[in-house]
Amino acid sequence: QIQVVDSGGGSVQTGGSLRLSCVASGYIAGRNCMGWFRQHPGKEREWVASIHVGAGSTYYADSVQGRFTVSTVSQNSDKNTAYLQMNNLEVEDSAMYFCAARGGACYGHYTSQEFTYWGQGTQVTVSS
Repeated sequence: QIQVVDSGGGSVQTGGSLRLSCVASGYIAGRNCMGWFRQHPGKEREWVASIHVGAGSTYYADSVQGRFTVSTVSQNSDKNTAYLQMNNLEVEDSAMYFCAARGGACYGHYTSQEFTYWGQGTQVTVSS
């Protein structure tokens, strides 16, 4: 079983920055790929970014490319910690953000159904 805990949301003005954090713990094979998703009210959860924990390969949605950066600290046998640095935030970035973990291959353009383990979500609000 994998546990995922995400945090770091808040309220900022347009152009501001926030950093989201995510800790995934549990059996190591189930969390080699960490992903960030967001969900606007009434909309489906959409993929934002993902990172292969071992290789460091990163992938971004077009809407956040160049503004968001996903990273991970060195992995140990007990847990991964991943971050989503969000710069130059726009009103359209306001959403509930979720961290997720999965095993197997790691790439981009995921649907939410392709991730197994989820955090509880953290709210990001960007105002003009």
